[in-house]
Amino acid sequence: MSSRPAPGTRLLFRWRKWDGSPHWEQDSVYLGSDEWGDWFGQQVGWRSDRPGRHFVCREPNVTLVPASGDWAFTHNAAPHPVAVYIDLAWDVTWNEEGMPIGIDMDLDVVRRTDGRGTWIDDRDEWEDHRVRYGYPADVVRHLEATALDLERRVVAGEAPFSDETTGPWLQRLADLATPDDRTAPRA
Repeated sequence: MSSRPAPGTRLLFRWRKWDGSPHWEQDSVYLGSDEWGDWFGQQVGWRSDRPGRHFVCREPNVTLVPASGDWAFTHNAAPHPVAVYIDLAWDVTWNEEGMPIGIDMDLDVVRRTDGRGTWIDDRDEWEDHRVRYGYPADVVRHLEATALDLERRVVAGEAPFSDETTGPWLQRLADLATPDDRTAPRA
């Protein structure tokens, strides 16, 4: 899909695993794009669901997907203890219906504000799935290097992993809030 929806468009962001099995589905709103990529948001009370798990947003958050489509960076507003959560991904793009889709690739870069710091998470799941699903060697090399680079950039506070970059997008999300935002669409 070459065109994007209008900013403020509600949508469902769908993730799957490498084998095609369903993963997270997140109620979202398209916020727009900048030099870093496409931005999405979730309001307080909006849902994220996957088989066997349900999550309701406690604080608003914004998610950036770069043009490379190999990660999705979520910044949770304070006081959420997880300020940064980056899902390593594959082929994050737009489907024919104009909805964002992607493949979750297990590794995550996490920065917490409660003293636990920044680290690459879910290495055990990555090791299991890269064998079970037969991740291609070039994909493994690329995503492992990307995870290390993202961890370094988050620790350094580089843009776009900074409050200076995410702050205006959180404000745009707040400006779009309506009284009925607790009932996001489920498709």
